[in-house]
Amino acid sequence: MTAMPHPRPTPLHHAVRIAVLGLALAGPVASAAPATLDTVPVQSYHLPAGPLGRALSGFAVHAGIALSFDPAMTEGLVAAPLAGSYPAPEAAARLLAGSGLELAARADGSYTLKKSLPAAVQAAPATLPGVTVTASAEASPGELPDAYAGGQIARGGRLGMLGNVDVMNAPFHLTSFTAQAIDNQQAATIADVVARDPSVRSTAPSGDVADSFFIRGFAIGDNNIGEIAFDGLYGVAPNYRLLPDYAERVEVLKGPAAMIYGMSPNSGVGGSINVVPKRAGADLTRVQADYASASQAGARIDLARRFGSDRAFGARFNGSHRGGDTAIDNQSRKSSLGALALDYQGERLRATLDLIDQRDNVDAPSRRPWPGAGLAVPRAPGGRTNLTQRWEWYDSRERSALLRADLEAHEQLTLFASAGTAQSDVGRLFNTPSIVNAAGDTSVVPTRAAFDVQRSSASAGLRARLAGGGIKHQLTMEWSRYEDRLAMGTLAGRAYTSNLYAPVVQPAQDVAAPAAVTKRSANRLGGVALADMLSMFDERLQVMLGLRRQTIRSDTFGAAGATTARYDRSAVTPMAGVVFKPWRQVSLYANHTGGLSKGDSAPDTAVNAGEAFAPYKARQQEIGARLDHGSLVTSVSLFQITRPSGQLTANRYAADGEQRNRGIEVNGYGKLGKDVRLFGGASWTDAELVKTNSAATLGKTAVGVPTLHVTMSGEWDVPLLAGLTLTGALQHSGAQYANQANTQRLDGWTTLDMGARYRTTAPGKPVVLRAGVRNATGKHYWAGASTWGTLIAGAPRSVVLSAGVDF
Repeated sequence: MTAMPHPRPTPLHHAVRIAVLGLALAGPVASAAPATLDTVPVQSYHLPAGPLGRALSGFAVHAGIALSFDPAMTEGLVAAPLAGSYPAPEAAARLLAGSGLELAARADGSYTLKKSLPAAVQAAPATLPGVTVTASAEASPGELPDAYAGGQIARGGRLGMLGNVDVMNAPFHLTSFTAQAIDNQQAATIADVVARDPSVRSTAPSGDVADSFFIRGFAIGDNNIGEIAFDGLYGVAPNYRLLPDYAERVEVLKGPAAMIYGMSPNSGVGGSINVVPKRAGADLTRVQADYASASQAGARIDLARRFGSDRAFGARFNGSHRGGDTAIDNQSRKSSLGALALDYQGERLRATLDLIDQRDNVDAPSRRPWPGAGLAVPRAPGGRTNLTQRWEWYDSRERSALLRADLEAHEQLTLFASAGTAQSDVGRLFNTPSIVNAAGDTSVVPTRAAFDVQRSSASAGLRARLAGGGIKHQLTMEWSRYEDRLAMGTLAGRAYTSNLYAPVVQPAQDVAAPAAVTKRSANRLGGVALADMLSMFDERLQVMLGLRRQTIRSDTFGAAGATTARYDRSAVTPMAGVVFKPWRQVSLYANHTGGLSKGDSAPDTAVNAGEAFAPYKARQQEIGARLDHGSLVTSVSLFQITRPSGQLTANRYAADGEQRNRGIEVNGYGKLGKDVRLFGGASWTDAELVKTNSAATLGKTAVGVPTLHVTMSGEWDVPLLAGLTLTGALQHSGAQYANQANTQRLDGWTTLDMGARYRTTAPGKPVVLRAGVRNATGKHYWAGASTWGTLIAGAPRSVVLSAGVDF
């Protein structure tokens, strides 16, 4: 196979593509004038009690009016149930009663929200007398949980095949970041979002081309096969780097999840990250311009419309383009995105289709240097310093598609199916530099490479609700299949030298593209799973039980395309969890769950060469407690994860190595009083190599895992200036090691981000202005070590600005 060329499209090329796709969505639906309240006929409404924002969106869809508003206006407000036949104005008034808000018509026939004029109305209580909203086990597993007080974290999230679960009913540690939190953080990638969680550590330096993580001290996504799920399915999300523009939620599930998600494609066991795509709700036209140091400028558009009979069809388009010099020396970056989400919400059938086209072009991408054996870790260079030459580059194109359908075959039976695929094409010229001495001198051989990664996933199953003997059951059965194929080709250039602290400019090298891009690996993961969620004693006791039989087939190919190794094994992974709520606001939970990794084959140097080992089974035990204070949730969890591995001892290879991570996590999120919102916590992790084949590594700390990691984000609405919010985020990491012998130590560090946000209107349209300073103190530091022992440089001080308006 001949390597594909990697042309560099111009910014105009991307802008035209995004604009055309956006107009294609907006044009047909914009041509129909929206209904007005006085023209909507009397209709029958059945809206349950719940958050006011969701109730208004449901009302707008049902009535056929165009409604858009600032979500901050309805934050923390609750609507009473609306049941019966009403004229549209009366229905709206009933939903808004006691909220201090009313509908306001715009000149184009659409509606927004405004504060009611009478002071008595504005002073009315936020919740209606006698209305209490609690999580219900009867909520649909496909229904997206609402945002909790403060709007940064959702009340629940997805547990893989089990669907969405309220966090107070989940026997696992689950955090779900909302679109509001993502926007207000001005996150550039999904990695920026999850790095706010104290149990997660990003191992991609600022200016890198691929995201990777540690969750609970185990690596996620540290290879050429991505491990981030998209709408609950592996093999669909962009493979290397995810932009957050199309994310409604970013969910982090701590601990092994092989039973509920299936085996992670790259054998990750520390946890799972799931991106929930945006869907069309109330009609929306949002445009934003942004800027980042040094001269990165961009624009994005977010369009949402519903149309058709009963507005059952929805379409949402997110498009963006950014380009310019970054805060890293010699580096420039261009990225573009087009993401289209279509959905149908019928009485019994619900279907969605997601399409993503994402491109990334980087000159002088940041790399992670590798300290040579026997060297102490050198002091960190300045955050802007870049070892990569101006003539080194990276180009990628990611395309994804996912089709989902849920059919309510019976009031108590739902059938579901999904199928998705992703294609990643990458061309690059760079490599990983090695640090060769204490003075920080480096050496690297730039390599031209082409990667062709194909992935696909499919699943099907059913959910049944049963009840008897005072016990409610939600039974779920699922069949799943995942496949990936990696093809690559490489051609090395000439070695050059440089220095961490004084990079040396080297003559450009014109390295030819590899002559062939050949298949190197192919993997197929299949599974059948059965789970039961039991609820009893008025939901005070809930139990989750499940089993998955997972098959693993993996083929490795030589440069000539011939099969050099084959692995074909299977394993069963269990899951058991329990939640006990002695009081409604207190949730005690425990779980025992497992993760899977492909077993090794003994190397040629072993006396048992070629012996294939059964899949490695990671095991987690966890207990925890959550307390819902009304507008603030606090939690504590204690966990232990053990993960076996293979190693060579006395010329025999055996699966007798083991890493054991024990930890305590303390978290909190929500509102303190009226004007303060918080999210953050701390994780203490003891990651020990408890079984090794060397006295030099036995009992040592695992690579890249600090004992203490703290994150805290806060927002304060300034009372004296309506609309102004001050923001800040603090991160602290303890010391960690870059090698298993613990002779290469990285010092601990603390960074501070600061920012402000201002909400206003201009000519009657909601406007949001945001500004932030990352690493405000300008600290130079090593942010951490990857699982391979490479060093991650801390991000430099940088500025981010954005201005958004809703039309």
